[in-house]
Amino acid sequence: MDGVPEPHTGWTFLTNHARVLAAIADNHSARIRDIAAHCRLTERAVQKIIADLEQDGYLSHTREGRTNTYRIDPGKVLRHPAEAGLTVAALLSLLVQDEADRTLPPPQTTPPARPQTAPPARAQTTPSARPHATT
Repeated sequence: MDGVPEPHTGWTFLTNHARVLAAIADNHSARIRDIAAHCRLTERAVQKIIADLEQDGYLSHTREGRTNTYRIDPGKVLRHPAEAGLTVAALLSLLVQDEADRTLPPPQTTPPARPQTAPPARAQTTPSARPHATT
C-alpha cells in the first residue's frame, strides 16, 4: 500500500485491533498482507486479530474464490466499560474521517487581500501657521 508510515516505537492511542478494523473498513476485500503492511504488523498478528474480531462478532468474512470479503457489524458495542454505548460505527467514523483528511490534498488558500487604504493625510500648513521670518 502506498503512503505507509514509518515504524513507530513506544505507546500509541489506538490498539492494533482498532487499526486492523479501520484498515478493513477502508477496503473490505483487503489481503492480510496489505493490512499487515498498512498497520505495521506481522501477517500472523493480523490473522490473530481478525480471529479475535470474528469470535466476538465484530467482523465476519465470506470466501469468494481466493479472496476474503469482510463484513463489519457497525452496531456492535465496544467492549470496554468506559466506552459503554459507543458502537463500532462511531469509532470507525472518527478513524475514516481522519484518514480522509490525511489523504486529501491540502486546501488551496489564497493570501488574504490587503485592505486598500489611502495614504496618510499630510498635515497642511496654512499661512498663519507658518513661522514668521523676522528680518
